[in-house]
Amino acid sequence: MENTPKSGLRREDFQKEVQGKPVDLYFLTNAHGVEVAITNYGGSLVAIMVPDREGNFANVIQGHDNIDDCINSPEPFLSTLVGRYGNRIARGKFTLNGKEYTLAVNNGPNHLHGGPTGFHARVWDAEQVNERTLVLRYVSAYYQEGFPGELTMTVRYTLTDDDELVIDYHGTTNKKTVVNMTSHGFFSLAGIDNPTPSAMNVLCQINADFYIPIDETSIPTGEVRKVEGTPFDFRTPKPVGQDIDAEDEQIKNGAGYDHCYVLNKKEVGELSFAAKIVEPQSGRTMEVYTTEPGVQFYSDNWADGYKGQHGATFGRRSALCFEAQHFPDSPNKPHFPSVVLRPGEVYTQKTIYRFGVE
Repeated sequence: MENTPKSGLRREDFQKEVQGKPVDLYFLTNAHGVEVAITNYGGSLVAIMVPDREGNFANVIQGHDNIDDCINSPEPFLSTLVGRYGNRIARGKFTLNGKEYTLAVNNGPNHLHGGPTGFHARVWDAEQVNERTLVLRYVSAYYQEGFPGELTMTVRYTLTDDDELVIDYHGTTNKKTVVNMTSHGFFSLAGIDNPTPSAMNVLCQINADFYIPIDETSIPTGEVRKVEGTPFDFRTPKPVGQDIDAEDEQIKNGAGYDHCYVLNKKEVGELSFAAKIVEPQSGRTMEVYTTEPGVQFYSDNWADGYKGQHGATFGRRSALCFEAQHFPDSPNKPHFPSVVLRPGEVYTQKTIYRFGVE
């Protein structure tokens, strides 16, 4: 890329050998000047440069501006890929084929996001196919982080001329295992800044009549509950902050929103509308479409103002996450959609983040 990237990021700040493999920074661009920057360390999205209603470009995803800060981030899952299992597994244990497997416990008493050395902390093999497309590949060894089976995962990022970032996942295993991939983008549609503005005035719509309640350790109770009459009702757009501090047990358990929504689907696996956010000041919008049955909506409740890219600071509730996925703790909840992958089967997922202005 000969021109200076809009994001101001420099490839050389990301070029390093990590885990015996080369790390680099890759840029995707489209006809409208939208730019996406991705590093193959954890498949982390470090910049998404999109215009506001005046045509001013800003980075709308939280990230770092060099590889060392990515590796040592106070938020280890900051806009990274997550696997083998996104979200939580109760007490880090599940049973498959009558055998109990034990995983790392890295979130209170539970396993979170594939463990401390999950896919977010691995160097992926990268192939930039063209200026629109980056393909990442990773082979997760048998028993890595405690999971059975060797899992071969391919993730393709495509930037379209419709200003869509399309993420396609494709996985196979040699032994029965569990898989629940996601991309954990921390979106700040106002643009990252020092400080990054609060996301509480962002209008949010989530296409879900039901959500999954959690206990005080953020594990699903097993119930599937109607959003109607609760702070979790985003069926029509409302500001994220409107009910985020409501007197509600579920809000307390999540310290805000940190819950999986059961997306309204006509059929299993269809690519359909999941969510939309609108940032009123800039006019920037983002729509989410996915084949997954759920989306974890997280209102960035634990950030403390840590430093990110180009001196930006990321304070509490300055980002919104829409992690397309299967439901948390599915291996221990037989009535949830299955996350089991068998030899000969292919794990697939497609999730689209479409950017625009209003």
